[in-house]
Amino acid sequence: MRLDHVSYACEPDGLAATADRIAAKLGVEPVKGGVHPRFGTRNMIFPLANGRYLEVVEVLEHPASDKAPFGQAVRARSEAGGGWMGWCVAVDDLTPFEERLGRSAVPGNRKFPDGQELTWRQIGIKGLIADPQVPYLLRWDDGTEALHPSQARPASVELACLTIAGSYERVSEWLGTEVEQTLDGVQVQWIAPNGTPGVMSVSFTTDSGRVEI
Repeated sequence: MRLDHVSYACEPDGLAATADRIAAKLGVEPVKGGVHPRFGTRNMIFPLANGRYLEVVEVLEHPASDKAPFGQAVRARSEAGGGWMGWCVAVDDLTPFEERLGRSAVPGNRKFPDGQELTWRQIGIKGLIADPQVPYLLRWDDGTEALHPSQARPASVELACLTIAGSYERVSEWLGTEVEQTLDGVQVQWIAPNGTPGVMSVSFTTDSGRVEI
């Protein structure tokens, strides 16, 4: 179980403009991620060091985005002005979470121009919608390691710290383990919610110093 990536819903001027602003702050160029056909979304990727990444995600005018919780979550956050939507933890086995939440994980996929396909299963978006401080969870399918978004380009930028409005105890309960067990060196600063809980900011270590978004 480890922190895999952070998700940023695009702002009103769209995916490319939002990604460009983040690129200027981090000093790196994004990689086109592509469409998630099951969710009605598309993304751009910032590969990070230590096997992590930042995704900027945009909802599409597609029937899937009305039905899939992930599409619903992206649309709601973008319609609220955009910004941090959530964080994601990769696990080796989703079964305990399926049993605890009483529902099955859903498949996700993204095809590359060369025909290769990145596939995974995820769960917890409904929990994120209800309580945005908690992460959602995924398991990358076996044999897809070389296609993980962090591998799209060599990266020197590191994910350093999450600032979360919420409760350490609540998130640990959701994960079924202490939060630190997922972080592998990434810090979390907890602040009291002033309204809706969730990820308030993310800090990165870049070639130009520490950057907070």
